[in-house]
Amino acid sequence: MHGFQAGMNITIVQAISSLKKYPLPLNSGKEAKILQNFGDSICKMLDDRLEKHYAECGPNIPIHTVPSSSSTLRKAQRQPKAPSPLSIPHALEPPEQESQDLSPSKKKKTGGKKQREYVPQRRSGGYAVLLTLYRDTKSPSSRGYMTKAELQKEAQPLCDKSFTLTDPNSKYTAWTSVSTLIQKELVIKTHSPARYSLTEKGLELAQRLEEAEDQGRADGFPRQVQASSNEEEEQEEAESETNPYIHADPVQCPDQQLNLAYSHNAKNTSSDPPSVQYNHVPEFTLHPGDFNILLCVDFIETTGGAAHRKQELVTELRRNGVNFDVRKLHIGDFLWIAQEKVQPVPGQLRIPQARELVLDYVVERKRMDDLCGSIIDGRFREQKFRLKRCGLRRPIYLVEDHGSAQHLSIPETTLQQAIVNTQVVDGFFIKRTKDVRESAAYLTIMTRYLQGIYSRKSLLSCTKEEEWKCDRSLRPDASSCILVEFKDFNEGAMKNKAQTVKEVFARQLMQISGVSGEKAAAILEKYSTPASLMSAYESCSSAEEKEKLLSSVKCGKLQRNLGPVLSKTISQLYCTKEPLS
Repeated sequence: MHGFQAGMNITIVQAISSLKKYPLPLNSGKEAKILQNFGDSICKMLDDRLEKHYAECGPNIPIHTVPSSSSTLRKAQRQPKAPSPLSIPHALEPPEQESQDLSPSKKKKTGGKKQREYVPQRRSGGYAVLLTLYRDTKSPSSRGYMTKAELQKEAQPLCDKSFTLTDPNSKYTAWTSVSTLIQKELVIKTHSPARYSLTEKGLELAQRLEEAEDQGRADGFPRQVQASSNEEEEQEEAESETNPYIHADPVQCPDQQLNLAYSHNAKNTSSDPPSVQYNHVPEFTLHPGDFNILLCVDFIETTGGAAHRKQELVTELRRNGVNFDVRKLHIGDFLWIAQEKVQPVPGQLRIPQARELVLDYVVERKRMDDLCGSIIDGRFREQKFRLKRCGLRRPIYLVEDHGSAQHLSIPETTLQQAIVNTQVVDGFFIKRTKDVRESAAYLTIMTRYLQGIYSRKSLLSCTKEEEWKCDRSLRPDASSCILVEFKDFNEGAMKNKAQTVKEVFARQLMQISGVSGEKAAAILEKYSTPASLMSAYESCSSAEEKEKLLSSVKCGKLQRNLGPVLSKTISQLYCTKEPLS
């Protein structure tokens, strides 16, 4: 019985960990079943507690008030406030004795020190977001929340960094600070698409920021709101919370090149002065009326396999009057280009070659049976990895249903989880369609939507090497935008192009089960080549030390440790001379 209870406690701890990672609100225990470590018994426990919660507090009581730290949780428990059953419920909490089983060193670190209040620096991303949300609450037309696009647009004048574009030598934007505001319980994120609003704590801080801003305008110089604690040693901790290199938002624009993910210096802070604006001079410009928006279809989508099925897509696009061109695409199945209109030149036999710029949208189409096969053979992870690196900021996964999923070699629940992970973790837009006709209809609508957006803008060209320096954001009110030349883009996306040692090493690491692109980048930040990793292993004095070498490597936006299990697996791969069993 004791062994069963211990096993149950471990399962509950794992379930809580899985629940903490899931970013969307859940309304029942049944919905939680899509998460790892949530079985029938735990889901039933949640539903029973939710039913009791509604019986005690009424059917309209909110259930998504989530304490973000243990100290906040203890405060919430002391208050006579209705508990939230789906935010790490007490029914799922491990026994109290486990939380007390801390080493003396950990108790010493967490106790006796007053936490300094977090206050974002003036004209930082967090500062701009808080002020914008506060001013929105004062507006008579306020809905009580703002969407991401609205928030970025309204907050930009209050911030020195761009909310949509990365600075040179950085892969993060001012939007990164929103994750810190959510963690500090100043901003709450709900719904999908996301809606952002201030908490009571955030409203109070934003009001102080606004008062300081007003006072600064009256005095003729800016004022910075001071934190309420006087403990100077906590200042570094508070400042580190504004460091975008620690709190990266995984749903932001994908990396332009893999080496950007591990080449940044984590000591830089968001308080650094903004870099000098890059003055881009385009090689050519396409003015409104001088170009057509054209859908490019990869030739693989029209040839091979079931020819009648692949031709059905082309037939539907023609029937819908879509202007498209079939060509070899080195990444994605569909994308859109702006193609220059050219006229015959008198005295020349051939029409001049049209110049082309690629728009920021790329579509990877997957039927359910193809998705199943790509997960099994590893193409699924590799394709997502390459789409993140390609430089186009709006990757789309078009998932097409194909008959029953019950007869596939992977359970349907696993396929659905893979689709959810692609949207939530990788930041791709997911579009589900029921058949080829609906897929063609979606591509038709997207083509017309993009024609409406880009046809009235001047399009400035840039090369693949220049793209990370340029402000390539697409603003609705702007008269122009910068796009990469299609030839440069397509050549740069070639699968078998020459790669650096770092890139090959990263791909090698990602073949290990459990090593994502994020974890591979974290390892490469410390050991950039196989030789440097082997050298580190050779300097270890024992096999145990080798197994733990990578366990403390920090990964991802939460800076979690890589862990002993993966560290041991990697050490076995690189340190075992005989064949692996």
